[in-house]
Order: sequence, then C-alpha cells, then structure tokens
Amino acid sequence: MKDIEVLQNSIANISSELCRFKNVFEKAISKLDFEEQSKYMSQFAWFSKKVTKAVEEAGLRIVSLEGQAYDPGMAVTPLNIDDFEVEDELKIVQMIEPIIMQEDTVLKTGTVLLGRI
Repeated sequence: MKDIEVLQNSIANISSELCRFKNVFEKAISKLDFEEQSKYMSQFAWFSKKVTKAVEEAGLRIVSLEGQAYDPGMAVTPLNIDDFEVEDELKIVQMIEPIIMQEDTVLKTGTVLLGRI
C-alpha cells in the first residue's frame, strides 16, 4: 500500500508541474506568430491529454478553478491575498498549481493568483 501512495504522490507532483509548465509555455509561445502558436499549442494539448489520462488511470483527478469566484474555504492557497481588502469580491485568475483529488479527498491543495471580479 505504501508503494501505491508513493506512486500517486509522484503522479500528483507531475500534474502540478504540468500546470506550472503550461503557464510558462503559453507566455513563451505568445511571442510567436499565430501559425507557430497553433502548432505548438496542438503539441502541448496532446502532451497534456496524455498526462491527464495517466493521472486518471492512477485514480486521481486534476481540478482547476480558474475563472471561478474565490471562496476562502477552497482547497487553494492564494499567493496574493494580501493585495486585496476584505470587502473585495475576488475570482481565481490563474492556477499556479492545480488541486489534486483522489475520489472525494484532496490529495494536494492548489496554489492560485486572485483578481477582483
């Protein structure tokens, strides 16, 4: 059973790194012309699909909350919460690291950047 936990944690870490890489990759290819962007985004989509399938086969699920209204009870750590006032209505503008779930249990909390609604 311990070996399975180690493998699931490794896959969860790979999932988090996929999310981080996606953010950097999108910034980098935004500097290319549209045709080149499409080609590289297509290749990344294929890679992302393969990783997501492997995650699901391991009994895990990647959860992204980008675009949703922020609630302090969410399984995320907001990096920039101190930039806002208590009365501000906030949304998640970027997932730095996704939430990793195993069935209905949070295996790994996410990391996010917030913005005003």
